Amino acid sequence: MTTALETSATTRGRHLAAAVLVALAAAAVVWAPEMGGDAARLGAVLLVQVALVAGWLLAAGPAGARGAAVLAGAAAVAADLLTSAADPADGPAPGVLLVVAGPALIAAVVHQMLRRPPRADVVGSLGSVALLVAAGCALSLLLLPDVAGDDGSPLTSPLLVVAAALAAGHLVDALLPRPLVADGASRGVPGLLAALAAGVAVALAESGTADTVDVLSGVTTGLVLGLVAALAGTAASFAVADAGAPHRAAGGVLVEALLPLAVCAPALLALAVV
Repeated sequence: MTTALETSATTRGRHLAAAVLVALAAAAVVWAPEMGGDAARLGAVLLVQVALVAGWLLAAGPAGARGAAVLAGAAAVAADLLTSAADPADGPAPGVLLVVAGPALIAAVVHQMLRRPPRADVVGSLGSVALLVAAGCALSLLLLPDVAGDDGSPLTSPLLVVAAALAAGHLVDALLPRPLVADGASRGVPGLLAALAAGVAVALAESGTADTVDVLSGVTTGLVLGLVAALAGTAASFAVADAGAPHRAAGGVLVEALLPLAVCAPALLALAVV
């Protein structure tokens, strides 16, 4: 009984911490230009990328962790610089990130060849690098004004819709995680529904009018981003449950809070260009 209670309390605390962290991360990215311009947003996004890399390495503990950290960090910096240097007049150009992802994955293979034998868990190590490179490139999309929001209107940022959905899901799962989405998971059906409801509510609030077109647009945006956020948050929690350990709880919080933001970034870009 004691173990069950401790496990429940630990899971509840992890969800609460993840809800707070995702809210802080989104707020930092959205409001950074108000305080320090584009350089401040670049710093905020880079901080999120570094925190996600550190969290994954703590939670998953992949083989060759040091090399994975170097490769993921270098890819994140390169992706940020390329995205920042893109000409806004040309519109979003996510294809430029292939310049980072391609060489980074080749470097990941070379990294495995340079590891000292016996090379344990080569597949897991490669998978970790691929995940972190992809997540870092995706997070760099938050540097685009159309994705994270224009400097002059942070309260209408679509990133806030995603953050609200993720935070609401974690908060409800901390209090009411049943019925579970699947056996062994810490996410429940009420949390998924709460994420959808929060996404729609924030999107409607950001629309600012009661016009039918704006209301329908807000509901559609909220449902799409809320669903993507709910599924991304659930997937991140599954990853932590499979790879995490009690003494790596801090890493699990970082992954559950920040990895879904990376997954949702391409969806934000897709909505921006539609």
